[in-house]
Amino acid sequence: MPRILLVEDEPAIADTLVYVLESECHQVSHALTGGDGLGLLEKSSYDLVILDVGLPDMTGFDVCRKIREKYQLPIIFLTARDGELDRVLGLEIGGDDYVTKPFSPREVAARVRAILRRTSAVQAQPVESKGLTIDDSTKRVVCDGKSLDLTAHEFKLAAVFLKYPGQVFSRDQLLDHAWDDPGAVTDRTVDAHVKSLRAKLRAARPGAEEMITTRRGLGYAYSPEND
Repeated sequence: MPRILLVEDEPAIADTLVYVLESECHQVSHALTGGDGLGLLEKSSYDLVILDVGLPDMTGFDVCRKIREKYQLPIIFLTARDGELDRVLGLEIGGDDYVTKPFSPREVAARVRAILRRTSAVQAQPVESKGLTIDDSTKRVVCDGKSLDLTAHEFKLAAVFLKYPGQVFSRDQLLDHAWDDPGAVTDRTVDAHVKSLRAKLRAARPGAEEMITTRRGLGYAYSPEND
């Protein structure tokens, strides 16, 4: 189920969008301010952000810039401004689409579907980094030509790390990514699976396990420069 973060301060617009998106089997979190939206991004992972430009605490453009410092997920802007300069600015700072108010909620949902299809197609391509290759289509991770015998959870963790090099993931975020029911396990489960994944990388190529780094008090990150 794709996870959508909606940052919109107008309750009527937000309620309508949440209803339409959830009716299409998206999981939606709603924030009223830019600060709250950024806080939700720190606590969990999302597949797409719908971002109002006119927020009470900061502009949506400022929120977008902050998001792009850490994350590469797609962003759709919502705005009452229809000037060309605003549209160009929104796209140049990292937005993927731009919808002008008033709009049809069904149109926004259609744009969400289109962007998620594109990003899913990109993610389905094999990803290679420092001798490690991950292929979503075959669910295999290869290290220097050696296929790693990974469990389903280890594969999902490896996929998150390789696709987002340098990004620090909290244990809660990794639970959300790799477990269908995160509430049924503890964050120590993540530690155990990361330890096992590191051992399998080390067996394939000594030193490769150092690419999964521990950020004390924060979580884990994939740091290929450590190999």
